[in-house]
Amino acid sequence: MGFGERKFLEAAHEIDNITLDGFEFLTESKKESVECKIYRKYEEVSGLYEYKIMGSISDVLPDVCKQVYMDLEYRKNWDDYVYELYEFEEDGVKNIYWSVNYPWPMSNRDYIYTRALRELEVNSIPTVVVLAESNLLTKTPERSGVIRVKEYHQSLIIQSDGMVGTKAFMHYFDNPGGLIPSWLINWGAKTGVPTFLNSMRKACLGYKEYFSKK
Repeated sequence: MGFGERKFLEAAHEIDNITLDGFEFLTESKKESVECKIYRKYEEVSGLYEYKIMGSISDVLPDVCKQVYMDLEYRKNWDDYVYELYEFEEDGVKNIYWSVNYPWPMSNRDYIYTRALRELEVNSIPTVVVLAESNLLTKTPERSGVIRVKEYHQSLIIQSDGMVGTKAFMHYFDNPGGLIPSWLINWGAKTGVPTFLNSMRKACLGYKEYFSKK
């Protein structure tokens, strides 16, 4: 398991040169200090879409976004969809276990994935790159009543917007499995991403206070 340096570099450069071959515009959202545009690409095998998102939070610095995104314990406080979330080691590999609340009557989903962060420069701009993907070699058994997500990959790139805010790029694919209509999954992406960004902004604004109480 692991990510080569080439993957980090390729992901990082897309924040300024987003590749949209085969992608279509889905939606855009503006609320308070948060903006995002979402594009999608149909995948015939799964019948689902992969997504690319350009986003910005105009009143939060990149370093705070990075810390909040990587802090699993803090995420339990602000992300209502988290049922269980922790890091563990298996065969010398650090993994993350993430159990997600799904609305009734659907079953909850869980993920076991690896994650890595690199800090580098793109056009002389400090850039944070976080890569994540499912660990298909895990020995952790599936839980009764919970569907294991086995197809998941994500890249997140964070940069300064040149002022006092953050711009970000995300590319992800997620196959939740089970009997969920594809229209419902895509509706979730259309509404869930802006909601997540707004929740993350609030979490960033409250991170200093949270950290001081730890």
